Amino acid sequence: MRTIDIFDTTLRDGEQSAGVNLNTLEKIEVAKQLERLGVDIIEAGFPAASKGDFDAVKRIGETVKNSSVTGLARAQQRDIDAVWGALKNTAEPRLHVFLATSPIHMTHKLKMSPDQVVETAVQAVKYAKQFFPVVQWSAEDACRTDLDFLVRIMKEVIDAGASVINLPDTVGYITPQKYGEIFKYVRENVPNIDGIKLSAHCHNDLGMATANSLAAIENGADQIEGTINGIGERAGNAALEEIAVALRIREDFYGAGTRLKLDEIKKTSALVSKLTGMRVPANKAVVGDNAFAHESGIHQDGMLKEKTTYEIITPELIGNSSTRLVLGKHSGRHAFKNKASELGFELTDEKLNEAFHAFKELADKKKEIVDDDLFSILTNKQTEMVEGVGFSLERMQVQYGMDNIPTATIELKLEDGSVTQLASTGSGSVEAIYNTIERILPGTSKLLDYRINSVGGGRDALAEVYVHLEYEGAKTSGRGTAQDVLEASARAYLNAVNRLAQRKASSDVKEAMEVSS
Repeated sequence: MRTIDIFDTTLRDGEQSAGVNLNTLEKIEVAKQLERLGVDIIEAGFPAASKGDFDAVKRIGETVKNSSVTGLARAQQRDIDAVWGALKNTAEPRLHVFLATSPIHMTHKLKMSPDQVVETAVQAVKYAKQFFPVVQWSAEDACRTDLDFLVRIMKEVIDAGASVINLPDTVGYITPQKYGEIFKYVRENVPNIDGIKLSAHCHNDLGMATANSLAAIENGADQIEGTINGIGERAGNAALEEIAVALRIREDFYGAGTRLKLDEIKKTSALVSKLTGMRVPANKAVVGDNAFAHESGIHQDGMLKEKTTYEIITPELIGNSSTRLVLGKHSGRHAFKNKASELGFELTDEKLNEAFHAFKELADKKKEIVDDDLFSILTNKQTEMVEGVGFSLERMQVQYGMDNIPTATIELKLEDGSVTQLASTGSGSVEAIYNTIERILPGTSKLLDYRINSVGGGRDALAEVYVHLEYEGAKTSGRGTAQDVLEASARAYLNAVNRLAQRKASSDVKEAMEVSS
């Protein structure tokens, strides 16, 4: 049995999904859960991209102890220096540096000759090797690269100090057989490849990311890169949970496995889904709500007689418990704290008290409290931003009737502590709410996307609203949870605006500290 390293890029490539905008606290919570999952390498971000990304990578590197943390860099000293600045105090600082190698990228994007590309890649790896014990080099768009040139540049960067080589299918173009052949070819033709780990990074534009990743493993890949739930640019990346479970279920064929704790998969999937606002499709392999549902009479009959007739994966394997009812309004603080720990949450005493209070309020209104409800409450409290920054919803009243014009009256507490109340109309209740909020806010805003999900089932289910908007020229996203859809809608809008305020406040504090030092 070979052991395949798992390189998770949910916080870098995954966060590049359209409309996804995680703050630092949310990124840290995802990283901690990835650590519990048993991920070998966490790509925490692109430090040179922004102060926020730099800070998030640095804090994740300081927080995570049992997974290696890496950052992405272009083949430039400035980028490499940024990653080193963020990770130099971690247990195993690791760099991921990339440069495009396909003719179309070299000609139109880089405007460099093949010789210049080789020289640039070698210089970057040599420079990085002065700082980082592990340097991973990626041949961007490797699948559309001439194989002889790929062999040449791989030999040079290995001589320069790279110990991991990634051959990504950057645009999701290749087929499984051809992708496997690339790995086989370089294994046989790169003269100094012994001891070098080969990594596969597949995008899902043609729906073949998982199949391509498994084909790479068949042909000598030692590391697989991907994201939780398969999120990422365009159609997304290879879904790590699918690859890990496929290796477990078909270890007879692949002869390989991972170090992942598979019973943490469902929890990790749910956390990423909630924080990114990207709902997992019901029919999604491994983690979808219907992955273990059987409706056909023939299937149900077979399942009752012998589960393996129609179920090759058990819900328990991925941590999908069949027990739903967990706590009620008579449950005490101790039971609540134990359940929070069971769900993988480590809250401060203050945050735990706030979460317990929110749980009690919900228990008075909702007949049954299920894991999904608790997960939502605990996640909100764990990733809640600093108090006193932004706007808070004090009161809201909405009037609606089929023959009346929807009207929303809202009272907001502003950043300076003052309270303002206004009313506006709209063609619907949500529009009336947003028109009112926009009139109160000092800056101009524009709603770009609005989505609503239910947490759990039943008529008393919590509503979870996600919005993506533009405020004062900057794009941001937010989420709001409440039993009432309209209240959740208002809270999501304000959360999105407050995230920008929080980001600005954090930046101002950091700049002030830099000036004083």
